[in-house]
Amino acid sequence: MLLQLQVWSFLLLQEAPQMGFDIRSMWTQMGWLAKFVVFVLFIMSAWSIGVMIDRLIVFNAARKQSRLFAPAVAGALREGKLEEAVKIADRYKKSHLAKVVVAGLQEFRAHLVSNDIPGETIEASRRALERSEAIVHSEMDRGLSGLATIGSTAPFVGLFGTVVGIINAFKGISSEKSTGLGAVAGGISEALVTTAFGLFVAIPAVWMFNYFNNRVKSFDVEMTNSSSELIDYFLKHSSKVSAGR
Repeated sequence: MLLQLQVWSFLLLQEAPQMGFDIRSMWTQMGWLAKFVVFVLFIMSAWSIGVMIDRLIVFNAARKQSRLFAPAVAGALREGKLEEAVKIADRYKKSHLAKVVVAGLQEFRAHLVSNDIPGETIEASRRALERSEAIVHSEMDRGLSGLATIGSTAPFVGLFGTVVGIINAFKGISSEKSTGLGAVAGGISEALVTTAFGLFVAIPAVWMFNYFNNRVKSFDVEMTNSSSELIDYFLKHSSKVSAGR
């Protein structure tokens, strides 16, 4: 019977122009349950598109500002200007690197003023960098779990609509006492629309989740490298301060 339904689906698509079938007529023939499935898929699609646009804006801004921030702060640190480096980081608030670096710089500066033991200063700065990395990672990862959920569940929501359409096709066969195309047209149209819409929602969500997830991983690597370089700078700076004393 499933093979027969697939053949009916093919015939329905082939004969749709002659039968005057279009999207509007399919929608009017769909039952309330199938329409509800389409509505749920529409909400999922709208939410996923919103997440995609938001993450693209955030990631592009972070990348653009980090490219400007990295050479500027490196120059200030080479000259030993901690205050200037903090001010530079404050100017690039959308940069993921600036958010991490400024936390370490502020912690290091605070401990220098209080004349703490150099080892304690470095350890406190390292903890501040780790905390900042975790916070920035959480900010970058916002919405991606929902995007993954939509990508994995949308086909099943569409499949539910497909099952409803097949049930209605069987009802059409029962009521018409016939297995002709007219008896199953309404049910098959529901199955086709919900299946296609479910895939339409799921495929972009999966693609974009993988893309965003890879970008977050690259941001994590960049933040880890920046933290390591900053700790090396703190060690060198502390050793100079100790030698000067």
